[in-house]
Amino acid sequence: MAPDTDSPTNDPPLADRRGEGGDLALRWSGQISLTRRILAVNIFALLLLAGGFFYLDSYRSRIVDGRVEQASREARLIGEALAMVRSDQRDDLLMRLAEDTGGRLRVFDAAGRTVADSRALGVRNAVLLDPDKQAWNQTIARFLDAGIDTVVGAARPPLYRERRNGRQWPDVAAATERRVVSARVWRAPDRTPVITAAAPLPAGGVVMTTVNARDITQTVRIERFRLSLVLLVVTIVSVLLSLFLARTIVRPLRRLARAAVRVRLGRAREVVVPRLPSRRDEIGSLARALSDMSLALRARIDATEAFAADVTHEMKNPLASLRSAVEGLGAVKDPELQARLLAIVRDDVHRLDRLITDISEASRLDAQLSRANFEPLDVAAMLRAIVEQRIAREVERGIRLRFDDQGVPLVTLGEGARLERVFENLIDNALSFSPDEGLIAIAASRDAVELIVRVEDDGPGVPKEAREAIFRRFQSIRPETEAFGQHSGLGLAIARTIVEAHQGSIVVESREDRLAGARFVVRLPLADRQSSAD
Repeated sequence: MAPDTDSPTNDPPLADRRGEGGDLALRWSGQISLTRRILAVNIFALLLLAGGFFYLDSYRSRIVDGRVEQASREARLIGEALAMVRSDQRDDLLMRLAEDTGGRLRVFDAAGRTVADSRALGVRNAVLLDPDKQAWNQTIARFLDAGIDTVVGAARPPLYRERRNGRQWPDVAAATERRVVSARVWRAPDRTPVITAAAPLPAGGVVMTTVNARDITQTVRIERFRLSLVLLVVTIVSVLLSLFLARTIVRPLRRLARAAVRVRLGRAREVVVPRLPSRRDEIGSLARALSDMSLALRARIDATEAFAADVTHEMKNPLASLRSAVEGLGAVKDPELQARLLAIVRDDVHRLDRLITDISEASRLDAQLSRANFEPLDVAAMLRAIVEQRIAREVERGIRLRFDDQGVPLVTLGEGARLERVFENLIDNALSFSPDEGLIAIAASRDAVELIVRVEDDGPGVPKEAREAIFRRFQSIRPETEAFGQHSGLGLAIARTIVEAHQGSIVVESREDRLAGARFVVRLPLADRQSSAD
C-alpha cells in the first residue's frame, strides 16, 4: 500500500523545517498556498490605494474650512454694507446681497427678534431638500456617505433646525455677546453641509448668513466615484494578474511536486519530470535541475542493478568451480587428483576473497570519497616512493621500472591513500601486459593548470574500440598468458572513480613513439588552481 503523501507523519522533523530557507524562512508563510499569498500581497496594495478615501475626507474638510472662512468674511462685509445704508434701503440691499451670495440673510436685533429676512422678502435661497422626496440614486449616495464617514471616522456635524429666536442660534449669541464674527457647520437632512455665519452690526443687532453648500457634497461624490472606478479597474486587473502569476508559478510547481512524489514512491523509471524548456526563469532552472536529478537517480539505479547483476555473474563462476571441486573430493580416492582438486578449491577461495574485497571497496568508494578531507599532496614524491618500493621488492619477470621526474613538486589536493591506489593499479595493469624484460616508464609533469602522470608499457596496447569499456566495472581485457581469475575487472573502474572524485580525468592512449604498448594518462588539477576555484 502506497504511503499517504499528505500524512503529517511524512513531514520532516521540526528542527529541519525551522532551518528551511535560513534567515528568510517565515514560520507562518509555509502554511499558506502560493496562490493565496500572491492574492493577499496584491490585495494589500489595493487596500493602500483604498486609503484614498481617507484623503477625500481630508479634502472635504479643507473645502468646508475654506467655505467657513468665506462665510465669515461675507457676513462681516454684509454687516458693514447694511450699516452704511438708510433703513428704507436695507431690504433692497438685503435682497441683492442674498441673490449674489446664494444664501439666506437675516437680521436680528439685540433681543434676538427677526428684523429682516431675505426669504420673507421673496428670495428663496438655502432651501433644504427633503431626502424622502429625492430619487433612489441619492438615497444610495447618502448611504455611501454615511458608510465612508463611519470607516474614516469623520466628525458628524449637528443636524440643522430652524429656530424662532435669534439668540437660540449659537453664532448669533456669540456675535451678540462677544461682538465677534462667528461661523458654524451644520448637517442638512440630506447630509449636505449647511454653513451659518453671524457678524455684529455697528448699531446693534446681528446679521446671519445661511448657505446650503450642496456643491461640496457633489464635488466629493464625483471624486469618490472616480476613485471607485479606478479602484475597481485596478482590482480587476490586479486579481487577473495575480491569478495569471499564480497560474504560471503554482501550476508548474505542482507538476514538479507530483513528479517528485512519484519518484519518491519508487516509480522513478516511469516518471518524466517536465523540463519546461521554454521558461528561462528560476522555475525553469528548478525544473531542469529536478529532471537532471531524476535522470541521475535513474542512472544510479540502473548502475546499481547492473552492478548487482555483474556481481552475481562474477561470483557464480568461482562458486560453480568450487562446488564442483568439493563434490569431486568426496568421490575421488586418488591422492594426486585430490591434491589437484584442493588446489582448485584454494584458488577459487582466493579468487572469491579478492572479488569480494574489490566489490566492497567499489561499492563504498563514492560515499567514502564524498566524506574525505583532501590535503596537499606531492604526487611526484608519491610516485618516486612507489617505484622505489617496487624495485626494492624485485619486479617479476625482469621487468624494469623507470620514473622520469622533472625535479619539481607536483602538488594537488587529495587523499593520499586513494591516489596511491590509482597509481598502484596502473602499475599492476602495466606489469600484467608487459613482456618479459619489458620497460614500464612513469613520467610526471605539469602545465599551467594541471599535473599530468603518464604510465607506459611495452604490451600489446588497447584497441580503440575498447578504450572506454576497460574503465567499466567487471570489464577487463587480460593477456592470454595470465591465469584465469587473477583480476576482478574492477581495478581501472576504481581508478577512474577516484580520479574523477579529485576533479581529474584518466584515459588510455597509444604511445607517442608509435611503439607497441599502452599509455595511461592521469590529469589532476594543481593545488593552487583548486584553491582559487573554491
